[in-house]
Amino acid sequence: MSESARIVPLFVEDQIRARIEELAAEIVQVRPEALAPEGLVMVGPLKGAVVFMSDLARALSRLGVRVDLSFMKLSSYGAGTESTGKVVLGQDVDMEVSGRHVLLVDDIIDTGRTIAFAQEYLGARSPQSITTVLLLDKPSRRVVEVPYDLAGFVIEDLFVLGFGTDLDQRYRELPFIGVRQSSG
Repeated sequence: MSESARIVPLFVEDQIRARIEELAAEIVQVRPEALAPEGLVMVGPLKGAVVFMSDLARALSRLGVRVDLSFMKLSSYGAGTESTGKVVLGQDVDMEVSGRHVLLVDDIIDTGRTIAFAQEYLGARSPQSITTVLLLDKPSRRVVEVPYDLAGFVIEDLFVLGFGTDLDQRYRELPFIGVRQSSG
């Protein structure tokens, strides 16, 4: 990003926090088994899902849900802003998902390839259920139609940054979701 561009918030921290609390309550409604003693296995693709997963895990915990966290390293973007079209598994989950209720969490669904890959991959491991929750849905970019259960926000075809989303590994730490705006 050039120095003449800045990031303008699309969703501010308070909006995101409130929506995550709502999503946690919706998850318990959709998947009441989450309140059972074994809880959920929450799986997210590294690195984008980390920020959203952390906040969602805390929100679920406040509702009495036990959450076991695990990660997969999936990639389809490389170092650019366009998907390569091929999803690569770089790291597998580190816990058993067979017979468990899995909560698949990601920061954004864009082309749909990454979530479709993760759903199929985890589904082959015989979980009791898979519930897919996304922070952002960008339907205009969908290449693979993939079902999901809940999304925080639906957005237009914008390249967003912050709250886990990045540009060449930068801006994930921002407490808001924003878009680049040229100042010139």
